[in-house]
Order: sequence, then C-alpha cells, then structure tokens
Amino acid sequence: MMNTTAIATVAVTTVVALLASIYTLVYLFSNQPRSVEPSEQVSSYYDYDSKTIKKAQLPQTPLHKSELKFSIVVPSYNETERIYVMLREALEYFAQNEDYSKEISTAKDAYEILIVDDGSRDGTFQYVLDLCRQDEFFAKVLSTTNGVIRCIQLSKNRGKGGAVRHGMLHARGEYILFADADGASKFADSGKLITSIQDKTESGKAAIAIGSRAHMVNTDAVVKRSLIRNILMYGLHTLVFIFGIRSIKDTQCGFKLFNRKSMLSIFPFLHTERWIFDVEILILGIRKNIDIHEVAISWHEVDGSKVDLARDSINMAIDLVVIRLAYLFGIYKDN
Repeated sequence: MMNTTAIATVAVTTVVALLASIYTLVYLFSNQPRSVEPSEQVSSYYDYDSKTIKKAQLPQTPLHKSELKFSIVVPSYNETERIYVMLREALEYFAQNEDYSKEISTAKDAYEILIVDDGSRDGTFQYVLDLCRQDEFFAKVLSTTNGVIRCIQLSKNRGKGGAVRHGMLHARGEYILFADADGASKFADSGKLITSIQDKTESGKAAIAIGSRAHMVNTDAVVKRSLIRNILMYGLHTLVFIFGIRSIKDTQCGFKLFNRKSMLSIFPFLHTERWIFDVEILILGIRKNIDIHEVAISWHEVDGSKVDLARDSINMAIDLVVIRLAYLFGIYKDN
C-alpha cells in the first residue's frame, strides 16, 4: 500500500501531466493571423476627377492619429447579390447628414468605406468598383460628399475575423465601424453607436459600442428562425456565458463601433480569424478595462448567410474554448 507521500506524488504528477496535455492541445489549436501579402497592402478606388480607377498604398502600420471622421469596414465574401443594398443605405445616410457635406467639412475625406474582399470567387471586388463608376446614385453621392469607397482584395480567404482585422488596421477614421455586407442592420443606427461613446472619445478614453439584437429575442425576426439555428444560437450564448462574458447579451452582432484608441488596443492583438473573433474582441476589451456599450439596433434576417451551421458551430465552440484557455495559459498575448 502506498504511503501518503507516494499518493501525493502520484496526484501532483497526474495534475502536471493533465495540464501539460491541455496546454499542448490549446497550443496546437491556437490561431495566429497569417502574414499580409504585398498586393493586400493596396486599395483600389474610383477617382471622379480623372474618371479612372486608382490605387493607393494602405498605411503600413495602424495610424495613431485619425485622418478623417468615420471609417466603415465591410468584410465581404461572394457578396455581389447582397452588398448593393448595404452600400446604398450607407451612402443615403451620408448624403442626408450635413456633417459629411463639402460645405461643412474641411477634411479631404470625411468618411471612407473599406470593402475587404476576402478571396471572393464571384467578382465582389470588381463589382463594387463598377458600382462606383457606373451607378448614378453612387456617383452623385461620392462626388458631392467627402467620401470614398476603397476596395481591398485578399489573395486568399482568411475568414471574417481576418478580413475585419485587416480592414480595421488600415482604417483612417476616428470612429471605425465594422458592418456586415448583407444589410441586415440599419446603417442609420451607427449614429446611435457614435453618440453612446462620443463623450469617452472626446475625453481621450478607449470605448466600444456594439449593436445588440437582444431586445428582439421574442420577436418574429428570431422566433421564425429554424429550430436548429435557435438551438445553436442558445448553445453558443451558454458557452460564451460559461467562459466569462456575462455582461453582454449579444456578442455576435456584426455591427460594432470602435474609437481609434480602442481599435489600437484590440486589433493588433487579435488572433482569431474565423467566426468567433467577435468574442475575442470583447475578451480583449474586458481584459483592458475598455468601456463597452451595448446599444439596441434594428435588424432583420437576410438570406444568403455564409455560415455552415453544423461545421461552423463546432469550429466556433472549439475556438471559444481555445481563446479563453490560450489567454489563461499565456499563449495569446494582449500587449
């Protein structure tokens, strides 16, 4: 029969071996953003003076000072069927808001929209450039307001998180919003997000405003979803709650606004490039004591989702566990 010392030794050895095994698994499943290719450091845009498509080098490192008021980052993968509605609504907002008119603004550009084409196969990149050049409404608004649509083409698909990260790190605005290309959210709600963190921004503090659909949980927009989608949604919410995000009701809404200080505190350190990147953003925000404001917005279901329910739900669950444990073990750094 083993004595007490021997039992304690076996117990310690077992615990150490278990922790080492967990650490190894987390390390193997951990994510690191892939390196940026030279072609991905350039944006294309339509110039209304020369009537030509021009290219401009993106900032090589995140700008610490803003060059314009507002940037919108739109991750896009095979979005030729859906992106028009979202872009038109955004431009209508700018056309109706005098803060972005040439008479008011002294900036060269008051706003920019960054389309990050995440390795699309349907010509999304060229489709958006053609809209700027050929669509009468786009031409009128972009030529009479201080705005520009810049298109960035990733050479290979990185995932939504990778596309958002790339766009955020190259945005020039004081306020930077990332919005889904499907137009499910009303772009006019961006004003509510800006208002919620304006005081913090003007006082030099980092702040985040996230669009929330939590108030819609009992409405037709959610109730009429398929049973499997709702089961997976509630399952993900449960995992997120277990792993420490308990003060935010809707972590996955693709409508999030950052002031420049919060962007610089989060996106250079973001590791996850797949769907669950939203949760890592919030984990980083909480770890860095950044003010996070959840703001109710309008939202409706739009067909054409790129999420594969079975495969991506499993990957999201795995990534969520990996994110939390990778920070716990120090595999992921936040500074």
